[in-house]
Amino acid sequence: MRSLIAAVREQTEAARFLAWPGDFDLDRSDHVEGVHLDSGAALEGFAGDGAGGTFFFCGEGGEERPVLYADSEGGAALIAMGLPELLRLLLIAPWWRDCRTFTAEESRTLAAEYLADMPDLVARRDDVAAALGIALPAEEAALARLREVATGIGKDFVLIFTPEGEPYDPLIRG
Repeated sequence: MRSLIAAVREQTEAARFLAWPGDFDLDRSDHVEGVHLDSGAALEGFAGDGAGGTFFFCGEGGEERPVLYADSEGGAALIAMGLPELLRLLLIAPWWRDCRTFTAEESRTLAAEYLADMPDLVARRDDVAAALGIALPAEEAALARLREVATGIGKDFVLIFTPEGEPYDPLIRG
């Protein structure tokens, strides 16, 4: 079975959409500072965003590993249980970083801002999902799952700034 990372690299439109509005670039995998997981589990940067944030796979394995996101300001959160779940989130709600309450109303407001700038967002998103073979959940379900992962199992994935031994701040609070 072909990996999703390979599929994104092969599908130009998928890579373009994930880069923007998804702010997810497979060519930006180096984090700006030394970090490790408090648990000692493996940490592998595999993508980044335009503001210096990094997406990490946690533990051993392949694309099914938990995904932790660390921004460049000292915040981090476990955001998905595997790459398929992460890509669903990025396709459905690329504005996830701006969500604070995870309500449908907040998400609609953020979506409206994106749609004002990119009226074809939904059509492009649907084309990318089809090209990658990803079934998309409802927006509310994707955001609820993000919150569930970050505030549930995510509590066991504490990112440490290695030089000072200090934990990153939680990006998503329960």
